[in-house]
Amino acid sequence: MVARKNVVNYEDSRQKRLEENKKRMEELKLTVLAHSLRTISTPKPSPMKKVNRTPRKPVDLSAVRRSNRVADKPPANYKEVPIEPLGIRRSYGKSVRDLSNRVYASYEDREYATGRADELHSTLESDFPSFVKPMLQSHVSGGFWLGLPVHFCKSYLPKRDEVMTLVDEDKAEWKTRYLPRKTGLSGGWKGFAEDHKLADGDALVFQLIKPTVFKVYIIRVNEAEDSEEA
Repeated sequence: MVARKNVVNYEDSRQKRLEENKKRMEELKLTVLAHSLRTISTPKPSPMKKVNRTPRKPVDLSAVRRSNRVADKPPANYKEVPIEPLGIRRSYGKSVRDLSNRVYASYEDREYATGRADELHSTLESDFPSFVKPMLQSHVSGGFWLGLPVHFCKSYLPKRDEVMTLVDEDKAEWKTRYLPRKTGLSGGWKGFAEDHKLADGDALVFQLIKPTVFKVYIIRVNEAEDSEEA
Protein backbone atom coordinates (compact mmCIF):
# COMPACT_ATOMS: atom_id res chain seq x y z
CA MET A 1 0.00 0.00 0.00
CA VAL A 2 2.87 2.34 0.81
CA ALA A 3 4.46 1.79 -2.63
CA ARG A 4 1.19 2.44 -4.46
CA LYS A 5 0.67 5.59 -2.47
CA ASN A 6 4.14 6.85 -3.43
CA VAL A 7 3.44 6.25 -7.13
CA VAL A 8 0.20 8.19 -6.93
CA ASN A 9 1.90 11.07 -5.17
CA TYR A 10 4.67 11.14 -7.85
CA GLU A 11 2.14 11.20 -10.68
CA ASP A 12 0.21 13.98 -8.99
CA SER A 13 3.30 16.12 -8.50
CA ARG A 14 4.43 15.45 -12.07
CA GLN A 15 1.10 16.45 -13.51
CA LYS A 16 1.11 19.55 -11.37
CA ARG A 17 4.60 20.57 -12.68
CA LEU A 18 3.51 20.07 -16.29
CA GLU A 19 0.49 22.29 -15.78
CA GLU A 20 2.66 24.97 -14.13
CA ASN A 21 5.19 24.84 -17.00
CA LYS A 22 2.41 25.08 -19.56
CA LYS A 23 0.95 28.06 -17.76
CA ARG A 24 4.35 29.80 -17.70
CA MET A 25 4.89 29.15 -21.42
CA GLU A 26 1.50 30.66 -22.16
CA GLU A 27 2.38 33.70 -20.07
CA LEU A 28 5.66 34.11 -21.97
CA LYS A 29 3.97 33.28 -25.30
CA LEU A 30 6.64 30.63 -26.00
CA THR A 31 4.05 28.32 -27.56
CA VAL A 32 3.14 30.90 -30.19
CA LEU A 33 6.81 31.63 -30.87
CA ALA A 34 7.67 27.95 -31.37
CA HIS A 35 4.70 27.52 -33.72
CA SER A 36 5.78 30.56 -35.79
CA LEU A 37 9.33 29.25 -36.12
CA ARG A 38 8.06 25.94 -37.47
CA THR A 39 5.86 27.64 -40.02
CA ILE A 40 8.60 29.89 -41.46
CA SER A 41 9.62 28.40 -44.77
CA THR A 42 13.22 28.47 -45.90
CA PRO A 43 13.90 30.77 -48.91
CA LYS A 44 14.14 29.05 -52.23
CA PRO A 45 17.53 29.29 -53.92
CA SER A 46 17.64 31.61 -56.89
CA PRO A 47 18.00 29.81 -60.21
CA MET A 48 21.46 29.93 -61.78
CA LYS A 49 21.92 32.30 -64.63
CA LYS A 50 22.60 30.63 -67.88
CA VAL A 51 25.91 31.64 -69.42
CA ASN A 52 26.39 31.26 -73.10
CA ARG A 53 29.91 29.87 -73.48
CA THR A 54 31.62 30.16 -76.80
CA PRO A 55 33.80 27.17 -77.76
CA ARG A 56 37.56 27.75 -77.51
CA LYS A 57 39.49 28.09 -80.69
CA PRO A 58 42.43 25.71 -81.17
CA VAL A 59 45.86 27.34 -80.65
CA ASP A 60 47.96 27.73 -83.75
CA LEU A 61 51.41 26.55 -82.62
CA SER A 62 52.99 27.49 -85.92
CA ALA A 63 52.82 31.22 -85.12
CA VAL A 64 54.22 31.66 -81.63
CA ARG A 65 54.40 35.19 -80.29
CA ARG A 66 57.98 36.47 -80.25
CA SER A 67 59.72 39.45 -78.72
CA ASN A 68 60.24 42.53 -80.89
CA ARG A 69 63.99 42.16 -80.39
CA VAL A 70 64.06 38.83 -82.21
CA ALA A 71 61.02 39.22 -84.46
CA ASP A 72 63.18 39.82 -87.53
CA LYS A 73 65.40 36.80 -86.81
CA PRO A 74 64.69 33.25 -87.98
CA PRO A 75 62.90 31.05 -85.43
CA ALA A 76 65.05 28.93 -83.14
CA ASN A 77 65.73 25.38 -84.24
CA TYR A 78 65.62 22.86 -81.40
CA LYS A 79 66.50 19.88 -83.51
CA GLU A 80 68.90 17.56 -81.74
CA VAL A 81 72.48 17.74 -82.95
CA PRO A 82 74.57 14.58 -82.66
CA ILE A 83 77.41 14.88 -80.15
CA GLU A 84 80.90 14.31 -81.42
CA PRO A 85 82.17 10.95 -80.11
CA LEU A 86 84.89 11.08 -77.50
CA GLY A 87 88.37 10.15 -78.54
CA ILE A 88 88.15 11.84 -81.95
CA ARG A 89 90.13 15.07 -82.17
CA ARG A 90 88.42 17.79 -84.16
CA SER A 91 90.59 19.49 -86.73
CA TYR A 92 90.48 23.29 -86.89
CA GLY A 93 92.83 23.67 -89.83
CA LYS A 94 95.87 24.46 -87.67
CA SER A 95 98.84 22.19 -87.30
CA VAL A 96 99.41 20.77 -83.83
CA ARG A 97 102.75 21.65 -82.24
CA ASP A 98 105.07 18.70 -81.87
CA LEU A 99 106.29 18.88 -78.29
CA SER A 100 107.82 15.42 -78.24
CA ASN A 101 111.31 16.85 -78.72
CA ARG A 102 111.26 18.87 -75.52
CA VAL A 103 114.47 18.72 -73.53
CA TYR A 104 114.24 18.92 -69.75
CA ALA A 105 117.14 20.14 -67.67
CA SER A 106 118.45 17.93 -64.90
CA TYR A 107 118.08 19.00 -61.31
CA GLU A 108 121.83 19.56 -60.95
CA ASP A 109 122.07 21.72 -64.10
CA ARG A 110 119.02 23.72 -63.06
CA GLU A 111 120.51 24.38 -59.63
CA TYR A 112 123.84 25.40 -61.18
CA ALA A 113 122.22 27.95 -63.52
CA THR A 114 120.04 29.36 -60.75
CA GLY A 115 123.04 29.63 -58.43
CA ARG A 116 125.01 31.62 -61.03
CA ALA A 117 121.98 33.87 -61.59
CA ASP A 118 121.80 34.52 -57.83
CA GLU A 119 125.46 35.50 -57.83
CA LEU A 120 124.91 37.96 -60.68
CA HIS A 121 121.78 39.29 -58.98
CA SER A 122 123.75 40.08 -55.82
CA THR A 123 126.19 42.27 -57.79
CA LEU A 124 123.56 44.50 -59.39
CA GLU A 125 122.87 48.01 -58.15
CA SER A 126 120.32 48.08 -55.36
CA ASP A 127 118.83 51.32 -56.72
CA PHE A 128 117.09 49.26 -59.41
CA PRO A 129 114.86 46.44 -58.13
CA SER A 130 115.54 43.02 -59.62
CA PHE A 131 114.71 39.33 -59.28
CA VAL A 132 115.79 35.90 -60.58
CA LYS A 133 113.41 33.84 -62.72
CA PRO A 134 114.30 30.18 -63.58
CA MET A 135 112.78 29.01 -66.87
CA LEU A 136 110.29 26.14 -67.14
CA GLN A 137 108.93 24.41 -70.25
CA SER A 138 105.73 26.49 -70.06
CA HIS A 139 107.84 29.66 -70.24
CA VAL A 140 109.85 28.69 -73.32
CA SER A 141 107.49 26.42 -75.30
CA GLY A 142 103.78 25.70 -75.63
CA GLY A 143 101.89 28.49 -73.90
CA PHE A 144 104.74 31.02 -73.74
CA TRP A 145 103.45 32.68 -70.59
CA LEU A 146 105.84 34.16 -68.03
CA GLY A 147 104.53 34.69 -64.52
CA LEU A 148 106.43 37.23 -62.43
CA PRO A 149 106.83 37.35 -58.62
CA VAL A 150 103.60 38.73 -57.16
CA HIS A 151 105.27 40.84 -54.46
CA PHE A 152 107.56 42.42 -57.09
CA CYS A 153 104.63 43.24 -59.39
CA LYS A 154 102.56 44.83 -56.64
CA SER A 155 105.52 46.87 -55.37
CA TYR A 156 107.13 48.16 -58.59
CA LEU A 157 105.10 47.48 -61.75
CA PRO A 158 102.12 49.41 -63.24
CA LYS A 159 98.65 48.83 -61.84
CA ARG A 160 97.04 48.51 -65.29
CA ASP A 161 97.87 46.77 -68.58
CA GLU A 162 101.09 48.19 -69.97
CA VAL A 163 103.69 47.58 -72.67
CA MET A 164 106.96 46.52 -71.07
CA THR A 165 110.26 46.67 -72.94
CA LEU A 166 112.83 43.89 -72.50
CA VAL A 167 116.44 44.88 -73.22
CA ASP A 168 119.04 42.11 -73.55
CA GLU A 169 122.77 42.37 -72.91
CA ASP A 170 123.33 43.49 -76.53
CA LYS A 171 120.88 46.38 -75.93
CA ALA A 172 118.36 44.91 -78.39
CA GLU A 173 114.72 45.56 -77.39
CA TRP A 174 111.51 43.50 -77.41
CA LYS A 175 108.02 44.76 -76.59
CA THR A 176 105.82 42.60 -74.34
CA ARG A 177 102.38 43.01 -72.78
CA TYR A 178 102.24 43.12 -68.97
CA LEU A 179 98.95 42.04 -67.34
CA PRO A 180 98.76 43.18 -63.70
CA ARG A 181 95.69 41.06 -62.91
CA LYS A 182 97.67 37.94 -63.81
CA THR A 183 101.06 39.38 -62.75
CA GLY A 184 102.86 38.21 -65.87
CA LEU A 185 104.05 38.85 -69.42
CA SER A 186 101.94 37.65 -72.33
CA GLY A 187 102.06 39.06 -75.88
CA GLY A 188 105.62 39.58 -77.09
CA TRP A 189 107.25 37.24 -74.60
CA LYS A 190 107.14 34.39 -77.13
CA GLY A 191 109.26 36.40 -79.56
CA PHE A 192 111.85 37.17 -76.90
CA ALA A 193 112.02 33.52 -75.80
CA GLU A 194 112.36 32.16 -79.34
CA ASP A 195 114.82 34.80 -80.52
CA HIS A 196 117.11 34.04 -77.57
CA LYS A 197 116.53 30.26 -77.85
CA LEU A 198 115.63 30.01 -74.19
CA ALA A 199 115.53 26.47 -72.81
CA ASP A 200 114.16 24.69 -69.77
CA GLY A 201 116.50 25.33 -66.86
CA ASP A 202 117.88 28.68 -68.05
CA ALA A 203 117.89 31.35 -65.34
CA LEU A 204 117.08 34.99 -66.15
CA VAL A 205 117.78 38.07 -64.05
CA PHE A 206 115.26 40.90 -64.54
CA GLN A 207 116.37 44.39 -63.50
CA LEU A 208 113.80 47.22 -63.62
CA ILE A 209 115.88 50.14 -64.93
CA LYS A 210 112.80 52.24 -65.82
CA PRO A 211 109.11 52.01 -64.82
CA THR A 212 108.33 49.97 -67.96
CA VAL A 213 111.81 48.73 -69.00
CA PHE A 214 113.53 45.51 -67.89
CA LYS A 215 117.21 44.80 -68.41
CA VAL A 216 117.44 41.01 -68.86
CA TYR A 217 120.53 38.87 -68.16
CA ILE A 218 120.48 35.24 -69.38
CA ILE A 219 122.35 32.41 -67.65
CA ARG A 220 122.34 29.31 -69.87
CA VAL A 221 121.68 25.93 -68.34
CA ASN A 222 124.00 24.26 -70.86
CA GLU A 223 126.89 26.34 -69.50
CA ALA A 224 126.92 23.85 -66.63
CA GLU A 225 127.87 21.05 -69.08
CA ASP A 226 130.60 23.22 -70.63
CA SER A 227 132.12 23.86 -67.20
CA GLU A 228 132.13 20.13 -66.39
CA GLU A 229 133.89 19.30 -69.68
CA ALA A 230 136.51 21.98 -69.05
